[in-house]
This record gives sequence, structure tokens and C-alpha cells, in this order.
Amino acid sequence: MAKISLKLDELIDGVMLRHDMTALTAAHAGDGSGPATRAAVLQLLKARLAGGRKIAEAMLREDGGGTACAARLSHVMDEIIRALYDFAATHVYRVKNRSAAERMAVVAVGGYGRGTLAPGSDIDLLFLLPYKQTPWGEQIVEYMLYMLWDLGLKVGHATRNIDECLRLSRTDITIRTSILEARFLWGEQKLYDELLTRFDHEVVRTTGPEYVQAKLAERDDRHAKAGESRYLVEPNVKDGKGGLRDLQTLFWIGKYFYRVRTGEELVEKGVFTEAEYREFLKAEDFLWAVRCQMHFLTGKAEERLHFDIQREIAERLGYTSHPGLSAVERFMKHYFLVAKDVGDLTRIFCAALEEEQAKHVPGFNRIFLTFQRRKRKLAGTSDFIVDNHRINVADDMVFERDPVNLLRLFWFADKHGLEFHPDALKLLTRSLGLVGKALRRDEEANRLFLDILTSDRYAELNLRRMNEAGLLSKLIPDFGKIVAMMQFSMYHHYTVDEHLIRCIGVLAEIERGDGEKVHPLSHSLMPGLKKSREALYVAVLLHDVAKGRPEDHSEAGARIARRICPHMGLSAADTETVAWLVENHLVMSMTAQTRDLNDRKTIEDFASIVQSVERLKLLLILTVCDIRGVGPGVWNGWKGQLLRTLYYETELLLT
Repeated sequence: MAKISLKLDELIDGVMLRHDMTALTAAHAGDGSGPATRAAVLQLLKARLAGGRKIAEAMLREDGGGTACAARLSHVMDEIIRALYDFAATHVYRVKNRSAAERMAVVAVGGYGRGTLAPGSDIDLLFLLPYKQTPWGEQIVEYMLYMLWDLGLKVGHATRNIDECLRLSRTDITIRTSILEARFLWGEQKLYDELLTRFDHEVVRTTGPEYVQAKLAERDDRHAKAGESRYLVEPNVKDGKGGLRDLQTLFWIGKYFYRVRTGEELVEKGVFTEAEYREFLKAEDFLWAVRCQMHFLTGKAEERLHFDIQREIAERLGYTSHPGLSAVERFMKHYFLVAKDVGDLTRIFCAALEEEQAKHVPGFNRIFLTFQRRKRKLAGTSDFIVDNHRINVADDMVFERDPVNLLRLFWFADKHGLEFHPDALKLLTRSLGLVGKALRRDEEANRLFLDILTSDRYAELNLRRMNEAGLLSKLIPDFGKIVAMMQFSMYHHYTVDEHLIRCIGVLAEIERGDGEKVHPLSHSLMPGLKKSREALYVAVLLHDVAKGRPEDHSEAGARIARRICPHMGLSAADTETVAWLVENHLVMSMTAQTRDLNDRKTIEDFASIVQSVERLKLLLILTVCDIRGVGPGVWNGWKGQLLRTLYYETELLLT
């Protein structure tokens, strides 16, 4: 990724700002504390802040650098705060001979401490003291805060001495994280240096595992609030799964656990390869660009990428329409691919972290699962082991030795009900180059895939893991084309690939009987469809596989099904069933919801398409899966009743 020149000197001139503030004081008879001077200084600061932001926005449109934009906005704020401190200390509350207690360091913490800000970000400040607060210190802090608030900024602030910072950080993870990210802004540098030295020695050195556990738990809570899926079509760019906060959490944990200050040092420590760290920087840059544009566009700290702003953001970021995909759909596809990359990086990071701690700190693995590392053999294979209750590779050559092991990993995980060890997924992601025509046509590999797809245990979970690791796209290249693809409509809650995987989950639910209350008819039909069960699962997985193409996706999908089903080991009859279901997957819902079901012609027209009771049953179940897999709240009793009516009327006619 080419490094973008920040051009900080074009945004704001700190020296000139101080000069102009001093001139305003002189214009008011040298009285820096009077209300007239304060009002004039406030107007000056407002103008410089607005000017700097306007230039930063123009630069973002020009060079597209998200991280650069966040750094520029942070720089503008740095200069404002430094000039404000100097003005307060020199012209408003001047003290000729300050005592040892009348010293202060202004420190940026939180996101601002990282040297990055979005236009609507909070400004988090720590006013760091050597001892107790003094009247002079109180006046300086109060003056600065009121000026910043009057500038329209949201300011988070604390005034503490070093001992207080350390005491509070031992019990409060949020305070600990804010000090971890602390950055000296202005004032007494020695105070800041002492805080960092003591913080590292007295707090960080002995609390690594505890901090990691707390931050991972915090991440899980955040995901639950923002929406568990990485593929929600209105994602939360800051707090959602695969968003900026996930990347920041990795960095916090990395800095804390490995006791480093920069991302480059994580490469030196062997946590990431250079390529993976470049991926980290690219993902961060893209997410910052999106977030900054959202704030600029809406004029507020908007973190959710709502439908009504997606088109405008796509245009601002320079996306254009291509055949079959609009500019906004191309932008959102890129967004979800980046969110997936963030997931990959999280897995790689956790694997490295666990490996490192297993060597040095007994008991660290309770963070991940148990109190100590327990490995045992896995029945039926020498290529995989059970490591802390999760499936792992026996050695690093497992996939290279036999690429079919890429499928066996998921097959054994499903059979034994095991979660995946991050080491196994990391090696799998790095071994995707082994997937080619030979593996796609391999009889055993396809048998294993069908077993995983049609499993009555963890099909949805394993397919999602397979998709997130990139294997599903490699095995079925046509599926790869709809990975991370959004559908620009209020009706769809998830990307196309996530929708298809959720539909498999709904089908398994119907078969188990979990969905009996929602659609009892579907559940009652499943036992009679044993011969077509495989075809039904494949059809559910492939029904939207041709989305985003210029031609009708149902017809194109049927052609894809006819091409790939024989390689998957399906008979000619099952292949034709899959192709027919894919081609007609919208017919039943369209008929039920848009035609008069009391009109005999409606039933006759539908029956002429279906032609057999077997197909009618399969199409009903596929339709239920399709509607229920779209997202929460889309399925309702009225739709269920319409489908039941159409089914019974058509069954009567066909028999």
C-alpha cells in the first residue's frame, strides 16, 4: 500500500494560530481573561478548526486515505489544544514562578491517543499532575474544557496525578486501555514519561493474561449489541463484527501482551507475517475512509452504514457501476470482504497469542478454554488431533501431504462436535493455493463436502467457518462470486453468501423439528423426501449463486447447477432436480403473495410449472428456507398461511 503524504502543514499553522491569539489579547488592552477576548479567541479557534476539517475532507476525496484523514483530523485538534493551553497559561492565568505542584501534562488518551480521529469523534484528554490539584491547575483545566465545549466538541476528560492513574488502572480495564494508548500532547513531558514507565513496570508487566481475557470478553459483548453477524447489510463500522474496534482490540492486546508500541513490532515478534500486517493496514485504512466519509456526510458521529447513505458514500469513495453490480453493491461487497479479512486476522492473532502464552505462562489457556494444554489423538485419523477440546492439525504439512485433508478437517469437526483451533484455520487459510481442479473433481472430497452440507449436527456453523476461511469459494468458484455481495434492498438483512448459509441452517432446523411451530407443514414433509434430501440441500445452498450477474439469476443459477452438481457426485436425476429448484425458487412465493389463490387459474398455472407432488414439496421447503433466511422479522404467519393454501390447492389438483 503506497504511503500517502499527510501534508500536515497545509491543514493548520500552530505558530500563526498562537500569534493571532496573542494579537487578539493585545487588541483588548492585553487582557486575556476578559469576556471580549475570550469571545474573539473562540471565533478564531472555530474558524481554524473548520478550515482544517474542510481541507482534510477535500484531501480524503482526493487521495482516499482513510488512516491519513484520521491522522490529519487528529493533528488539527493537537494544534488547537496546544495553542489553547499556551494561551491559558500565558495570557489568562499567568504565574511568574510556578511551584513544583503547578505543573501539568496534557495527554491524549483513547482513540485520540492513537493519533486518529473521525470528524465526530470524542476528544479524550487526561490532565496529568505531579501531586494534588492546585488552584492554578483547576483554572487552566476549566478554561480549556469550556473553550473546547464551546467549539462544539464532545470532550471526555480526567484530572489525575500519576499515583491515581496507576491505582485506578489496576481495577478498571477502560482506564488501563486509555493509558495504554496515551500520547503526550503538551506541557510537562517528564510527567508523561514517568507515567508510562511506571505503568509498564507496575501494571502491564504482571497482568497480561487478565487483560487479554477482559478485552476478548468485551469484544464478544460488543458484537452481541451491534449484531453478531459480520454480514449485516447495515453494518456498524466502528463497533460491529469485522469493524474498526476489532482491529483496535487486536492492537491493544498486542501492545499489552507483547509490550510493544507499534504494529511493525508485532511482525518482528512473529505474530503476523509482513503480508498479514499489510492486510491489517489496508483494512484499517478502508474502514477509516468509510467512517470519516460517514461523519462528513451526516455531520454527526454516525457509525452505522444505513441504506440511505450507502449510495452517497460509494460515490464519495469513487465506486462506479459494472454490468450486474451497481456502484453501491460493489462498495458494500468490498466492505464485507474487508470485514472478513478482519476476522481472518483475529484468528491468526489469537493463534499466535495462545501459542506464545502456552510456552511461558502455565494456566493461560483458561482464557481460551481450559487450565492447561491438553492434546489427544482423534479417532480415525493421524492427521488431526484434539487440542484443548478443539480440532487441530497434527503437523504443518497436513494439507500439503493430502489436499483432501482441507475437507477432512471440517468433516471430523462435525462428526466429533469440535470447534476449530485457530492454528488449524490459520494453516488452512495459508494453504488455499492447494485447491484446484483436481480437488474439485476428487470423489472423496465431494463426498465429504456433501456429508458436511447435509449433516444434521453443525452444517450451518461448519459452512460459515469454511466460507470465512476462504475454502468454500475455492471449492465452488461460482459461490466465490457472491461472497460478501450485498443486495441493495430493505428486504435483505445479510450478504448473499451469509443468506445461503443461514438458509441451510433453517433447513436443518425444519428437519430436526425445531421449526415445527413456525411451519409445521414443511417439517411433516421432510421424512418423505429421503431420496431427494441431498438435492434439496444442494439447491438451498445454490439458489442465489448467480446473483449480481447481468442475466436473470434464477436461469443463470440453474445453468451453474447443471455444470457443478455432477462433479459433486449427484446423479443425473438429482442434478436436474437441483437445477429446476434453483430456476424456480421464486415462483411459489411470488404466486402466493401476488396472485389470487381463490382463482382456479392461479392454481392451474402454478401446477403446470411444478408438475409433480414431489417437486411441490421440495419447492415449498426451499421457499420457506429462502424467506426465513433473509433476516429476522421477514417471515410471518400470513406468509406461512398463503404458502400452505397454495400447497394444498396445488396438491389437490396434481393428485
